[in-house]
Amino acid sequence: MTDLAPILQGFFTDRLARQKKASPNTVAAYRDTCKLLLAFARETTGKQPSQLSLADLDAPRIGAFLQHLEEQRGNGSATRNARLAAIHSLFRYAALRAPEHATVISQVLAIPPRRRDRAIVSYLTSEEADALIAAPDRTTWTGRRDHALLLLAVQTGLRVSELTGLTVGDVHLGTGPHIRCHGKGRKDRATPLTSLTVKVLRVWLAEHHPGPAGPLFPARPGGPLSRDAVERLVSKHAAAAADSCPSIKDKNVTPHTLRHYVDGRVMWPEAASPLVAEPRGLIPAT
Repeated sequence: MTDLAPILQGFFTDRLARQKKASPNTVAAYRDTCKLLLAFARETTGKQPSQLSLADLDAPRIGAFLQHLEEQRGNGSATRNARLAAIHSLFRYAALRAPEHATVISQVLAIPPRRRDRAIVSYLTSEEADALIAAPDRTTWTGRRDHALLLLAVQTGLRVSELTGLTVGDVHLGTGPHIRCHGKGRKDRATPLTSLTVKVLRVWLAEHHPGPAGPLFPARPGGPLSRDAVERLVSKHAAAAADSCPSIKDKNVTPHTLRHYVDGRVMWPEAASPLVAEPRGLIPAT
């Protein structure tokens, strides 16, 4: 057995799982990076992954791997940098367990991320958000679900994973209405709800009541919506909203776009004038 095998195993079972308590998504991303790197090293060294040592993964080879990601796999700078971050994490773990490879490790850790231009963030204007929220057909079950989901997303700015992970028990519509979620960085937080959102959620929960542990926005089979399902429904309703708000055609509306709302105002679709919503904010979770 080479020195690389126990380092890889310890990195996933000890460092990520026990020490960092990394999320499944993080573990999967790091696993995929290691699989790609080992496959690349096999092709360039002629050695099977079980025969590779840490010395085989030196800075020139890591640099060639990153170039391979960009030129052969078509990865952008963001993906390239994410792969490099996973490799850096692995080599920082290896530094204390394979000091005989200190030179190789320090050279790999010195590889810088690629500088990249930041894209202009797409956002919704008040009129566009109102049109999107009004787009679902509320004579249907899915339309009422989508209407509540879109309104909550625009008002709170929750991430897709946070929306799909919400349960009925996370919703508190009494005094100080808010919604609790377990978000990025494994942080629990509570976000206040506007009177409009409270009204819509009351109507939705009166129809949909699977119990506190049930998903707030379920798919038809009863389980939670997937990320892909949310992306599809946002795209579908954005296309429909373009009929009443043509400017939305010029924007690539995704679930992430709903987090960028120009002025925090949400219009009740049937209202003659907009309702002013409380600004987004956080209540420390207790």
